[in-house]
Amino acid sequence: MSGSPGVTRPAPESVAFVALLEVEVRLAARRPENLLVTIIVPAAVLAFFASTAALPIPGPAVDTVLPGTIALAVIAASLVSLGIATGYERAYGVLKRLGGAPVRRSTVLAARLGAVALIECVTIAALVSLAAVAFGWRPGTEASPLAGLAGLVLGTIAFGGIGLALAGSLRPETTLAAANGAFVGLLLVGGIVLPVDHLGEPLRTIAALLPSAPLVELLGIGLGSGPATGSDPTGPLVLLAAWAGASAGLAVRVFRWE
Repeated sequence: MSGSPGVTRPAPESVAFVALLEVEVRLAARRPENLLVTIIVPAAVLAFFASTAALPIPGPAVDTVLPGTIALAVIAASLVSLGIATGYERAYGVLKRLGGAPVRRSTVLAARLGAVALIECVTIAALVSLAAVAFGWRPGTEASPLAGLAGLVLGTIAFGGIGLALAGSLRPETTLAAANGAFVGLLLVGGIVLPVDHLGEPLRTIAALLPSAPLVELLGIGLGSGPATGSDPTGPLVLLAAWAGASAGLAVRVFRWE
């Protein structure tokens, strides 16, 4: 008689994470709307505003617009793309099946955020290359890469938390409308293109408290580019960290898998 078959064990969490990450990246690459909002729109915004004199700012426009468009790419990937895709997968029952798989739910979410981070890296490389080749941009002498990296990490957590909170608690159609509305609103008054201090009151005060404002400021400090060059990063770091903690806590509290 043949021996009894061996017991099948779940793959280690690290292996499961890599496999899920690969799937998430492939799915994101196959969605045309993802490529539009995460890469094409930020690149188009950068190309348009860096090549015109439409902004009332001193110095080359690309110095101010580049940090803002990188922030726009972070918002597109971590709020819009992640939130909408997760919302529809929750409605279709995909998340319910993933939640019942022999892998921790935290690993599933970590793979999703990891895919967001990879998409952001690709988009940032494309935006920096476009700024350097087409508009002669170079990082400033006062660039602080650690401040920029901290901004990217905290910004991804902040907007990713908001996206997951929407996706895990609302109907997918509502998530779609809310995420796209937030994207457009932040593009217009979130300090993405026009610096917050160029807005009138009370809009200036409100905009300065949004998570996009400290993200743009930290990216400007990190690149040594734009009006935030050489500024103390403590204030925007604290504000963005508060947003990151609050949005992550909200997502944990309200997110439902089905």
